[in-house]
Amino acid sequence: MKTYLPVVLLFIAAWLILTPQGIGSLGSRPDPATSYREALERISSMKPSSEADIFPVCRTHLMTHGHTTATAFILVHGYTSCPEAFRELGNLLYRQGNNVLIATLPKHGLKERMTHQHAHLTAEELAEYADDVVDIAAGLGEEIVMAGISAGGVITAWAALNREEIRQAVVISPAFGFKAVPLPLTAAAMNIFSVLPDKMTWWDEELKSDVAPPYAYPQYSRRALTEILRLGFAVNRISREHAPKAQRITVLFNEHDDKISNSMTRKVVNHWKEQKAALDSLVFADSLNLPHDLIDPNLPDARTGLVYPKLLQAVGVTE
Repeated sequence: MKTYLPVVLLFIAAWLILTPQGIGSLGSRPDPATSYREALERISSMKPSSEADIFPVCRTHLMTHGHTTATAFILVHGYTSCPEAFRELGNLLYRQGNNVLIATLPKHGLKERMTHQHAHLTAEELAEYADDVVDIAAGLGEEIVMAGISAGGVITAWAALNREEIRQAVVISPAFGFKAVPLPLTAAAMNIFSVLPDKMTWWDEELKSDVAPPYAYPQYSRRALTEILRLGFAVNRISREHAPKAQRITVLFNEHDDKISNSMTRKVVNHWKEQKAALDSLVFADSLNLPHDLIDPNLPDARTGLVYPKLLQAVGVTE
């Protein structure tokens, strides 16, 4: 037995490293609002205790017609960004008669751009956020369309799996994995970096704190990225077990994306196909040279004039 003990221990260690850990505790707790008034009350309860600390354009945006509309849109920004990234698209949807909710992610939107608060973000908070915005939107619209980018795409995918209130989920360049990490090592990277000391890294090593846009955090936390991956692996696991509860899912692929792993996204999409989900995709070719954040018009390389019409068409809205 002693002869085989090192091999057994090595096998166990390899299994622990290569298997996603800490995803079994993530669950959905639906509690949809039953009226427009209740939805407004819940939005108030989502606001931070001190709004004075929030960058003005990063406060939760509600674009409302003052009553429940046929469709309510939920727009979910990405990690280190804020609701301002989706404001222009939200205005387009609002002008077509829809109520639009763009809620600030937990630990985001602070005036202090160099804050490390977002380093303490957890997958549990992201799952709770997903439930909260869908619960609110249930009182804002007779039907719900939810769209999110990057980390917001993972949150939207999570909601699509768990919430039957969603008519359509639009999953935009979801951060199920990162381009810098080989696909087979994604789980290992998540497990290892979740226990190592955290590290804050500049999104742009040359511009550092001068990186645009001015309302987004210029640094990312390695620990926070592992929490986004945790939620993504939970989506992957659940997708193997049952079909999404959303009526339809649209997945947007940006083949020029230099941040997230399209291969990991296709892995999740294949599970949805196996579950016979109502599924379609929107693909932006590599030749278009689109940035990872193809939603925010305030970025130097933004090309939203190309992206927005395709997105609006995908959700059945015409300008």
